[in-house]
Amino acid sequence: VQLQASGGGSVQAGGSLRLSCAASGRTFSSGVMGWFRQAPGREREFVAAISWSGGSTYYANSVQGRFTISRDNAKNTVYLQMNSLKPEDMAVYYCAADPGRLLTRTPRAYDYWGQGTLVTVSS
Repeated sequence: VQLQASGGGSVQAGGSLRLSCAASGRTFSSGVMGWFRQAPGREREFVAAISWSGGSTYYANSVQGRFTISRDNAKNTVYLQMNSLKPEDMAVYYCAADPGRLLTRTPRAYDYWGQGTLVTVSS
């Protein structure tokens, strides 16, 4: 499985961005997809996850109400709509695929990772 994340960029605080993650190869329309982020000097942290059907989602408290994860299985793509961005959201964002069915925030549960896309938020 190859995951290609895109959509990162530079925005001012309060702005919005939409990240995309396109999957190719063996696809996981039946698996969980997640977004993680890593800021300089910090550990990778969970952002959001979505079930295979899109019917269940799970968010980190820090992004709840501001970020929305969604997926289009016909396009093998998962999205992360980020609104009301804050400087503390600045990080490299990674998408990941977990062939399992349970939503999880644990990085080691995800078998496949994209290359990351940088989000910069200025105050």
